[in-house]
Amino acid sequence: MVFNKLIGIFSNDLAIDLGTANTLVYLKGHGIVLREPSVVAIHRDTKEILAVGVEAKRMLGRTPGNIVATRPMKDGVISNFEIAEAMLKYFIIKVHNRKTLVRPRIIISVPSGITQVEKRAVRESAESAGAREVYLVEQPMAAAIGVGLPIQEPSGNMIVDIGGGTTDIAVISLSGIVYSKSVRLGGDAMDEGIINYIKRKYNLLIGERTGEEIKNSVGSAYAMNETKTMQIKGRDLITGIPKNIQISEEEIRESLSEPVNVILEAIKTSLERTPPELAADLVDKGIILAGGVAQLRGLDVLLREETGLPITVAEDPLSAVVLGTGKILDEIDLLKKVSI
Repeated sequence: MVFNKLIGIFSNDLAIDLGTANTLVYLKGHGIVLREPSVVAIHRDTKEILAVGVEAKRMLGRTPGNIVATRPMKDGVISNFEIAEAMLKYFIIKVHNRKTLVRPRIIISVPSGITQVEKRAVRESAESAGAREVYLVEQPMAAAIGVGLPIQEPSGNMIVDIGGGTTDIAVISLSGIVYSKSVRLGGDAMDEGIINYIKRKYNLLIGERTGEEIKNSVGSAYAMNETKTMQIKGRDLITGIPKNIQISEEEIRESLSEPVNVILEAIKTSLERTPPELAADLVDKGIILAGGVAQLRGLDVLLREETGLPITVAEDPLSAVVLGTGKILDEIDLLKKVSI
């Protein structure tokens, strides 16, 4: 017991947003200390870990046969247990400056539609990576706290957190989730839509990273005043030779229409199922957008037009979940109310 207390004194508690695309870590008393892609490069034969995070992402689609750059997270949950554990261990040690004795208490945010088996996988990964205690909190709840919504009041607050692998929608009142919907679709599905569209229309094969760059540069969900274009490089599927083409924002909007419509339908369903008293609150308060995809140009305009409600994009949508998880770390009373 004394030993545990000693560890508690030396440990620095962490809040982790374990995302499909990026992992963010918040260190108690220091704020966000790490923001890296959720990618791990391993040796195919020896299973040795060669790179994690930014370094590993640079290798995506560019590795020789004996190296595999992989993502241990798929659709917001762990798809490869061992690699996820190694990635967590690497991030924990990196944050604590290589102190191996440290056994922090960790709060991890997870999608709201997560199953018991998936919860256990997250818990066990964190424990194996060196956590002393592990708490889980739902991503939309963490995002709502992160953007400063008055979640403890008896009024309706609606948050839509669109990440790499999942879209989490929640209506929150009195520190609890009244209604939630989780769709296993996000930024990754959009990148895939772009890759498939360019393959179909131009017979050009592009990689995952290029798909993401196109989405971030010329992607939009609604026709804006200016029309952007972009030069992209890929491999011609007919000749097999690399070539350049120019694509327009309009084409990319068309390639994104399917995932964007799925998100829109999920939001409409959530509004239909919200209790009337809380729905009345949303007329004035509207919907808050968080997560990386909240930055997609014109998404807020499209949602405003389709729902008739005020739509606000969080100030720092990428960090909303980890900032909220960090606040929960600082307030033990709040942790008791919102942990799952």
